[in-house]
Amino acid sequence: MTEPTPTSLEGLRERLDTRAHAELRTGTVVGFGEQHVIVRLDGDDPQVPTGRIPRHLLTWTVFEDPSDVVTVGQRITAEVLSGDDRSDSVALDARACEDRALYRHLLRTRLGDVVRGTVAAVHNFGVFVRLDGAPPHPAYPGTGFIRVPDLTWAHIDHPEDVVRSGMRVVGEVITIDTNQGEVVISLKALQEDPWDRPGWCEGDVVAGRVTKLLPFGVFVSIAQDAEGLVHVSDLGGQVVGEGQELRVRILEIDRERRRIRLTLVT
Repeated sequence: MTEPTPTSLEGLRERLDTRAHAELRTGTVVGFGEQHVIVRLDGDDPQVPTGRIPRHLLTWTVFEDPSDVVTVGQRITAEVLSGDDRSDSVALDARACEDRALYRHLLRTRLGDVVRGTVAAVHNFGVFVRLDGAPPHPAYPGTGFIRVPDLTWAHIDHPEDVVRSGMRVVGEVITIDTNQGEVVISLKALQEDPWDRPGWCEGDVVAGRVTKLLPFGVFVSIAQDAEGLVHVSDLGGQVVGEGQELRVRILEIDRERRRIRLTLVT
């Protein structure tokens, strides 16, 4: 975690200004608190250091004690997370800019960029992607990340319903997170929104397939990536199974909440 040269630091600051990222600050490590590293930021009163780096934001490297990573007197660069007027301190994130190649890559990325990559790992909380042209992440399987709701417009039980490791994907950049060192992308943003398709009207009778059984009712797919709920009270006591084809009537379309209420047609 060495201090960058003035030229490189000014270059980073210029990019931060144009991208509205958090401010970069430099300072000197002066001590250790119970859960943070104390930094005297450049411009501070020498007797009143204001910088505080929480231990989990010190580095991507696993360590036992902060003194294993930094020493008193060491120069350090970090992103400003927030200022606390009550304690007159500045919360800092040193790991955000620890990997210079990754940090510069994030600063070059723009919201709305269309990026490509290879799925590196699939979890129930989301999907990591190795983005083309991006440096490796210091801790995660990939620099790109897809949140579960951004995978598809369709209802899914697990991300593996949509993607698998090794699959090539194309997505739109929706968040650039320097604190996590991630580019958050959406596959759904490049897909047609089924709610934009005309043709649904309340009262219409359509055919659909049961996709999920729940105690309060069943979900029925009435179009690609669009499902409606038949409440248990609208099943008329009929027992249905997953995958079964049903004829249903559209009772209500709530476009704002993206919900469709159905009833069984007997």
